Amino acid sequence: MAMLEVSHLEKHFGDTQVLKDINFTLEQGRSLAIIGSSGSGKTTLLRCLNFLESPDSGTIQVDGQLLLDGSVKTRVSDGQVRKKRLKFGLVFQNFNLFPQYTALENVMLAGQLLAKERPDFKRRKKEIFAEIRSRAEDLLTQVGLQDRMGNYPDQLSGGQQQRVAIARALALDPDILCFDEPTSALDPELTGEVLRVIRSLSERHMTMIIVTHEMAFARDVADEVMFMDGGVIVERGPAHQVIEHPRRSAPSSSSPTTARRKHVPQVPPGGFLPALCGAQRHFFPIHSSLFILHHPRPYDALSTWPVGRAPPYFLPTSRAAACEGRRDMV
Repeated sequence: MAMLEVSHLEKHFGDTQVLKDINFTLEQGRSLAIIGSSGSGKTTLLRCLNFLESPDSGTIQVDGQLLLDGSVKTRVSDGQVRKKRLKFGLVFQNFNLFPQYTALENVMLAGQLLAKERPDFKRRKKEIFAEIRSRAEDLLTQVGLQDRMGNYPDQLSGGQQQRVAIARALALDPDILCFDEPTSALDPELTGEVLRVIRSLSERHMTMIIVTHEMAFARDVADEVMFMDGGVIVERGPAHQVIEHPRRSAPSSSSPTTARRKHVPQVPPGGFLPALCGAQRHFFPIHSSLFILHHPRPYDALSTWPVGRAPPYFLPTSRAAACEGRRDMV
């Protein structure tokens, strides 16, 4: 049985439909990377799964339990929403740590608040809090912050803060852990330490959904990749297949997302790795609305990236041979 089943999920913001008939499943212990250009609906999908947005229609099931039925419009209490959210953990782009609490206290906080609802809380308060503290210390040790537990967020680097956020999300033992572009707010040199933690979770078969622009990471760590464009799922399949050998291009140029990027070439018959030499020698098309940039130091290339153009997705591997051996393309 699938751990997560999403069926016919749709979401509007006013007259704009941002999710259009989203359907997918995710097996327990598998990781799914969601890629796509800005505005394709990736973050909105995560927010719907975590009940931070209310879908207009569709269903969400976790481990066979129906958590949401969009056709039922009855009001759900805050307590019921909190219980449903416990099925998911969410790591935000910008950490969202409480500045007045230490790293350890940030990880402990949710567990302490939930513990107060337990019928035996008053009788076993000290024992329960000791268990929560021990769990938080173990998680911070797992993410490599055993010597930073007493530090406040402003005393930590961005990568360290994001690792605290990952430990906090794990503290309540969610069935599914979600990441919303977890490295987008980090300097390049801090990205690796966060990706290593996510990779270790994948190796331990944590069920995960990862919205990311780190293409090489998605290819190497995720079991499956789902490409979204214009609020629809364009393609889904094994990570290496979708990234290196996509079966089909994105929606036609009549769609708003693609129309804004008419300068982007369509997918050639051989996929998106055949070289484009000459003026576009650095670029390889992926589907019809994205770029992958092959560069040994991809973040250095951003310093010369044209103003106003959507930034590329990075796959930092040398592909000199792909363009008739030209060394000037890497």
